[in-house]
Amino acid sequence: MTIGKIIDGKLFAAGLRAQVAEGVAAFADAAGRKPGLAVVLVGEDPASAVYVRSKGKMTVEAGMESFEFKRPDSIGQEDLLDLIEELNEDDRVDGILVQLPLPAHINEAAVIAAIDPAKDVDGFHIANVGKLAVGEKALVPCTPLGCLMMLKDELGDLSGLEAVVIGRSNIVGKPMAQLLLQESCTVTVAHSRTKDLASVVHRADIVVAAVGRPEMVKGEWIKPGATVIDVGINRVPALEEGKTRLVGDVATAEAISHVRAITPVPGGVGPMTIAVLLRNTLVAACARKGLAAPDGL
Repeated sequence: MTIGKIIDGKLFAAGLRAQVAEGVAAFADAAGRKPGLAVVLVGEDPASAVYVRSKGKMTVEAGMESFEFKRPDSIGQEDLLDLIEELNEDDRVDGILVQLPLPAHINEAAVIAAIDPAKDVDGFHIANVGKLAVGEKALVPCTPLGCLMMLKDELGDLSGLEAVVIGRSNIVGKPMAQLLLQESCTVTVAHSRTKDLASVVHRADIVVAAVGRPEMVKGEWIKPGATVIDVGINRVPALEEGKTRLVGDVATAEAISHVRAITPVPGGVGPMTIAVLLRNTLVAACARKGLAAPDGL
């Protein structure tokens, strides 16, 4: 039985962060300041707080300025929009990220729309979404861009390959499909209501699973030699009573004998998300200063 390759997302992300750090140093020499990333955290959600701390740590390690703005979950929408406007006007800030989800009384769409598209390092603003859709240069959501980077590193030229994206979210599924189309793949966007999903997946050279259902994609669904990117992060009960473990959207233990390569969960796509966030911040900083972004980013 042939065992497929495990794509080491941690190692790939470390390499990307090192590239970014080199670009940050060059930017600082040319611009006379460091690129700046502002992260806004509303409320006390533990997972969000851990994620924001990790972002701040890696931002500083890459040589950038990290600005964190923590606000109580009782903050009014207008006060939050005022903060974003201040960050839009702050020349030290090249990237603005508002940690989601937001409290129920705040309109997330209105908050995202208030961010200057040139500083929208999450790639969620409708201006950047529209540019991506028509193939123009844009800031692209971090997770799908990280997935594309790993696919190109593994496969090289993607032109002509058949790709199936399982999931149609605005954050991963839809932008992932657009990025693959730009690489001249033949792309199918599948989802939970797709008829005979197993057959659809089985014809794909590339499978990107981003549906949020633990181990939904079975090994027998995978075409022999396909490359699989598993975006899912699902917490399920572990064998030890009272414990949990993380699994993806793909049944990796089954799939490993079918695939050419697959990303693990954890340790696959996750580490790439923050690395690409740093990349997007550097690219945004260069664009705002009229400088060319470093090659390879």
